[in-house]
Amino acid sequence: MRIAFFDAKPYDRPAFDRYGEANGVQFKYFETKLNADTVELANGFDGVCIFVNDTVDKAVIDRLAAMNVRIVALRCAGFNNVDMKYAFGKVHVLRVPAYSPYAVAEHTIALLLTSIRRIHKAYIRSRDFNFSLNGLTGFDLHGKTVGVIGTGKIGRVFIDICRGFGMKVLAFDKFPAKDLDNGDTVRYVELDELFEKSDIISLHCPLTDETYHTINAETLEKCKQGVVILNTSRGALVDAEALLQGIKSRKVGAACLDVYEEESDLFFEDNSGHILEDDVLARLISMPNVIVTSHQAFLTKEALENIAETTVNNIIDIFKNGQCANELCFKCSEAKDCGTGKCF
Repeated sequence: MRIAFFDAKPYDRPAFDRYGEANGVQFKYFETKLNADTVELANGFDGVCIFVNDTVDKAVIDRLAAMNVRIVALRCAGFNNVDMKYAFGKVHVLRVPAYSPYAVAEHTIALLLTSIRRIHKAYIRSRDFNFSLNGLTGFDLHGKTVGVIGTGKIGRVFIDICRGFGMKVLAFDKFPAKDLDNGDTVRYVELDELFEKSDIISLHCPLTDETYHTINAETLEKCKQGVVILNTSRGALVDAEALLQGIKSRKVGAACLDVYEEESDLFFEDNSGHILEDDVLARLISMPNVIVTSHQAFLTKEALENIAETTVNNIIDIFKNGQCANELCFKCSEAKDCGTGKCF
């Protein structure tokens, strides 16, 4: 089995090489992203392996099908970059529904603590032997209310960590998790109540038509003065321009972003020698109360191992059994995991 691996980075290769060689899957690594201009690189391969900023639209799907490339293996959980409706019946779309929820949840908390305790500023100061405490006053997490939008595996791990800090949790999910709401420290509420009562809001939901720009000018207006916004899920959950205006008006006290809605041509690359043409991102990064990391929340040794193992197993399942538990199907419950192999 030969798989064209797009948007390859050095940290991807060791685990994929190891699991691939052990299971008869050969990966050919391409640094370029998959899109209509690069899809020809997949000619002669059995499938493609893609990440969050690759594009699998109608043009790409048609060309893959014409070249008899029948597998699109996502090495991530999200699939908003794939036209699932058009892919139905043309290619098998596989994903990694969970790799290390701890990696993402822990990174979210790391961003939060760094921001509210001014650790990033203290680090820079101490490098210059400046040990003044002026301007470094933070606040306790204990007793604060955190709003968690999305209570899947990552959201629930994040909630567990927040409870360890003694925080109260207001949660929202279209499909509430059983036994999470205890009526006291963790409660499911409607979004309006979550916005109105949360000191901190953290996003842990997939990007869909319903969740697009969950954080926008209207919802920010409902929030507490000085609310802290955390996003380690998908960039377009947050209207970046509205967030910027919220920061400038002091409605938003701080923002911690590991994702950005226009990140596809910027993140995962070294742009230090270039002028950043995205004015919104440039202004966000320039704000003293904003921390931006480069979509690295997933990046732990454990997560990389799990991603490689699951992706390889997904590919093998389709080739050997004609079905995969992690196959996505648009027809079955709006692009949910199908796994039957009967919808192709």
